[in-house]
Amino acid sequence: MKFIDEARIEVIAGDGGNGCASFRREKFRPFGGPDGGDGGRGGSIWVVADRNINTLVDFRFSKVHTAKNGEPGRGSDCYGKGADDVTLRMPVGTIIIDDNNGEIIADLTEHGQTELLARGGEGGWGNIHFKTSTNRAPRQKTEGKEGERRALRLELKVLADVGLLGMPNAGKSTFVTAISNARPKVADYPFTTLHPNLGVVRVSHEKSFVIADIPGLIEGAAEGAGLGHQFLRHLSRTGLLLHIVDIAPMDGKTDPVKEAKALVKELEKYDEELLNKPRWLVLNKLDVVPEDERKKLVKDFVKKMAWKGPVFEISALNREGCEDLVHAIYRYLEEKRHSDQRSEEKQMTEEARGISSIDPDDPRFKILED
Repeated sequence: MKFIDEARIEVIAGDGGNGCASFRREKFRPFGGPDGGDGGRGGSIWVVADRNINTLVDFRFSKVHTAKNGEPGRGSDCYGKGADDVTLRMPVGTIIIDDNNGEIIADLTEHGQTELLARGGEGGWGNIHFKTSTNRAPRQKTEGKEGERRALRLELKVLADVGLLGMPNAGKSTFVTAISNARPKVADYPFTTLHPNLGVVRVSHEKSFVIADIPGLIEGAAEGAGLGHQFLRHLSRTGLLLHIVDIAPMDGKTDPVKEAKALVKELEKYDEELLNKPRWLVLNKLDVVPEDERKKLVKDFVKKMAWKGPVFEISALNREGCEDLVHAIYRYLEEKRHSDQRSEEKQMTEEARGISSIDPDDPRFKILED
C-alpha cells in the first residue's frame, strides 16, 4: 500500500431541523392550543484514532464528509428525529489542523482517542415553547441552526521510539531489515526508500521498541531537494535519532565527513528542536574495510567530525555490531522512560504539597468553608 501522510478534507455537520408551528385540531376541542414540536439535532462529525490504520490513503480521494440534517418538527407534539453522527477513523499519530487559521484541532496520540471535528446544528423550537398566559395561540417558531463546516489538513507523524537519519545509500534499509521485522526495499542505488518504514525490534520475548526509517536526505533538502525533507516530521515524536553514515563509499570520491556535516546542517535549517534531539553516530559498512584499518578510519572520522556523543561501529549486511547497538538503544529508552516517570511523579507530589499548604487564615480558605 502506498504510504500517504498528508491529506486535505472538508467536514460538514448536519443542520438542525426547523421547529413547527401547529395547533391541535380535535373534535370537541375548539381551543386545543399549540402542539408544534422541535426540530431534530443535525449529525456531528467525530474522529477516532485506530492503530490498525497506518496511512491517510482513505482521505486522499474521499475529500468531503457530510452528516445528515435533523428532521423538522411536526404537529401533535412530534419532535423531529436527530441525525446520526459520522465517525471517521484515522491512524494514531495524525494531527488535524484547521486549514484556514492553522489551529490544531486534534492530535491523535492514543488508540481509541475520540475528538469532535464539526458539531451538528441544534434543532429549532416549535410553538409549544412560546405559549404563555397572555399568548395562548403563539405562531412563533425558530429555524434549526446550521452545522459547523471546516476545511481540515491532515498530517500523519508516525509514532516510533527511534528514527534513522542518513544520506541516500547509507544502508538504513539494510539496517532496519537486519534488526527488525520490517522488509523495506534494498538495492545498490540511492533513493530505494520512497516512503517511511516502521519496524518492531524484538530485544527479547517481552522487550521491544519501534524504529522508523525515512527516505535519505541530501544537501539542500530543507529547500526542497530530494525526498527526505517531506518526511522529517515523522522523526519529531521519536526519543532517539541514529545518524547512519557510510564509512567507506564505493566510489572512493565521496567524503563521509562532509556528507555527515551536510546532513546536520539540513536538520538545523529544517527544525532546531529536531537537531537538539539525542543523536547517536552509527558508522556502517565496516565489512568492506580491512580489520587492520578500521580503528584508524573510525578514529579519523570522529576527530574530523568533532563528534562527542556515542559512536557505534556496525555492518548491517552481516549484522556485525547490530546486537550490541540494539541492547544499548533499549537500555537508553528504558532509562529515559523511568526518568520521565520520576519527573511526572515529582511534579504531581509538588502540586499536592501546594494544595495541602493552604493557610487556614487565608481569606480564600474561608470562602471555601462558607
